[in-house]
Amino acid sequence: MTATTHSDQADSSEAIASDITTAIAEQRLPPGTKLREEALARMYSVSRTKIRAALVMLAKDKLIDLVPEKGAFVSKPSEQEAHEIFAVRRILEAALVREFITKATAEDYTRIEQHLVQERQAIIDNNVQERSTLLSDFHILLAKTVGNQVLTDILMKLAGRSSLITMLYQSSRDASCSSDEHVEFIHAAKAGDVEKAVELMVHHLHHVESALEFKEPAKSDKKDFISALLA
Repeated sequence: MTATTHSDQADSSEAIASDITTAIAEQRLPPGTKLREEALARMYSVSRTKIRAALVMLAKDKLIDLVPEKGAFVSKPSEQEAHEIFAVRRILEAALVREFITKATAEDYTRIEQHLVQERQAIIDNNVQERSTLLSDFHILLAKTVGNQVLTDILMKLAGRSSLITMLYQSSRDASCSSDEHVEFIHAAKAGDVEKAVELMVHHLHHVESALEFKEPAKSDKKDFISALLA
């Protein structure tokens, strides 16, 4: 759904949340933008109650921050936060790779390879939100294969935040490279080459971090959310 058909389509909180998510992914709503309930209600021709429900959904997905007595803001992960997250992930996932290779079965590899196909399709479709989620979920699949629930929970939180960061700051070209690196990693893991697999994973996380572009988004010719929110 696009932001140009609000009156006849965006009649549910779920649809509104999806529309706003797309605007965030396409950087038509830059990080830090305040989402005024009254402006959104006017924009979508719905009640503020329905807007409030949509904002709660977005907050649950960590796409926005709900600040008491101040309102809702598009999440704005900082460059420093990104560096810290990826530093921790490199340490955790280097250890994860070693355990993954000892425990992964043929069935596990089949499931992961099917996931890689979904990654590639999302990249071809230029679906920014889906590709970021799938690229992040690849790492969660590795953790779930290992079966360490504590590690999985920690990685899910880190990967979830990483997904938001890449959705906001990763280019389509770099997303494609990430998927290629996932494939290369799986080849090494299936071959049982532990050291190469660890090296590839650490390199991959370094590459994702170094390729992030923390800069103002280019102007879009799509629906101007900013003007609508300031009206």
